[in-house]
Amino acid sequence: MAASPPVVPFSELSKNLWRVAQAVECAQRVRVTRLGGEDLYLTTERHDRQRQGTADVTTRLLGALTGSDEGFRAVLVAVPQVFPWAQHLSADEVCEFVADLVDALRDTAGLDVHADLYRVIVEWRATARILADPDLDARPTMTLSGEDHGDVPVP
Repeated sequence: MAASPPVVPFSELSKNLWRVAQAVECAQRVRVTRLGGEDLYLTTERHDRQRQGTADVTTRLLGALTGSDEGFRAVLVAVPQVFPWAQHLSADEVCEFVADLVDALRDTAGLDVHADLYRVIVEWRATARILADPDLDARPTMTLSGEDHGDVPVP
C-alpha cells in the first residue's frame, strides 16, 4: 500500500502557496483538509497522467483476461483474494460481479467516471453481507401478516 500523502490545512494554501506547491512536487500528491467541505487533493499533471495510465492498463488487462474462458476462470479464482466477501456469493453471482466490475472499470478508464466502479463494489459487498447473515437473508422471503401496508411510494 502506498504511503499517505502529506496533509495541509486549506488555510495553508493562501498563506504558503509556494511551500504547498513544493510539497506537491516532492510527494506528487498533497491532501488538503477543509473544515467546511470534503478534503481535496493537489497533484502534479504527470502523476495524474500516470495514475490514469495505470487504470487504463489494468482495465485493458482485466478485460482481455475475461475475454477468454481460461482468463475468465483465472479472474474468478482471484476474486475472493481481492474481495474476501465474495465467498458468500454463488458461482453465478461471482460471474455477474466480475462482468459488472469489468464494465465499470471500462467506464472508469474510458470516461474518467469512478462513481460506477465504487457503486458496483459497494452493491455487491452489500449483497454478500446479506447472504452471509442468515437473519438478513431470510427477510426478503418472510411471510408477512395479511395486513395491507398500503402503496409503496416511487423512489
